[in-house]
Amino acid sequence: MPRHEDAPRRRIEREFGVPVPGRILDPDRWTNTALKRLPAEHLDWQALFGRQAPVVLDIGCGNARFLLGSAVWRPDCDHLGTDILPVVIRYATRRANQRGLSNIRLAVVGGRELLADHVPPQSVSEIHCYHPQPFYEPSQIHKRLITPEFLNLVHRSLVPGGKFLLQTDNPGYWRYLQQVVPVFFEFQEQPGRWLDAPKGRTRREIIALRQGLPVFRGWGTPRENLSPAEAVQLAEQLPLPKFDADPRLRQLDSLERAGQGG
Repeated sequence: MPRHEDAPRRRIEREFGVPVPGRILDPDRWTNTALKRLPAEHLDWQALFGRQAPVVLDIGCGNARFLLGSAVWRPDCDHLGTDILPVVIRYATRRANQRGLSNIRLAVVGGRELLADHVPPQSVSEIHCYHPQPFYEPSQIHKRLITPEFLNLVHRSLVPGGKFLLQTDNPGYWRYLQQVVPVFFEFQEQPGRWLDAPKGRTRREIIALRQGLPVFRGWGTPRENLSPAEAVQLAEQLPLPKFDADPRLRQLDSLERAGQGG
């Protein structure tokens, strides 16, 4: 059936053959989702989104595949995606703009800096962290994101009963997470793929699954009997993440970087 000439044009975008959530709209329906400058003080979620709603953070969001799906399917939630790489945030911003989404903002900022300096305590409903960079080179190991200090900040940022969700394809990183995450969270491992995205919530997950690599997933809620002072003390005592490189994952890193923006 021919399309009426006045009907809006919509296009589905695909990545590795997997549809990217949402449809690309005509330019007159695009939005502006870039958060180009973070305030010196804590973010005011109501001022940022113009309403009161549950807030979802995606730290290290990459090109925003997961965040787009969450924003499309959960219009009653507001979403902030961040990454340290400007190129992927530019791509993510374009995707969100093209879908006319008003419940997303995207910013270039590190995860630790975001939580430590800009997120009010107990103000976020969900924090997602998928495939954090393992940083294999000895000179860069200190850049690994998920440390006891970071977990303390996640614990501080979530509302009571909020969720911390994470995944990695790095066995060494996962063994470390199995050790430290339960200290701060009532943690359980996800026994299979996320039901909303069986082919992968993220670009990295799609690539890993296609390469036949295992992906480790889990989620938890903040331990209610852990006071802020106790959480800080634990963060100072627990070990930092230490694990070796995996040659297969190095190859996967190269494959992913080859198409960093797309």
